[in-house]
Amino acid sequence: MIPPLGPLHTVNRPPGAGVLESCLAHLTEGAALLLIEDGVYAALAGSAVAPRLTEAGGRHALYVLGPDLDRRGLARRALVPGMRVVDYQGFVALAANHPLVQSWV
Repeated sequence: MIPPLGPLHTVNRPPGAGVLESCLAHLTEGAALLLIEDGVYAALAGSAVAPRLTEAGGRHALYVLGPDLDRRGLARRALVPGMRVVDYQGFVALAANHPLVQSWV
């Protein structure tokens, strides 16, 4: 049996703003995390929050918005293990497939 999906959490703030850390503390079973806008900086391997994201990736699906990586010149940089890049269609699919979208701003 496939477990039910939890909420999709979106984070648009850069690491160090405290928003991602709060979000990670509230992820429940089946939840997924999508990094958007300046939140994509957290997806980079070697970022200050990379160890926490790697740990969270063992329990939750992790995504980063590819167009936002591109806009910041980060598309070719190494990402946190388990981080999956999605395009706008992928963002819409994630939002449609999760019962709730929680935006962390």
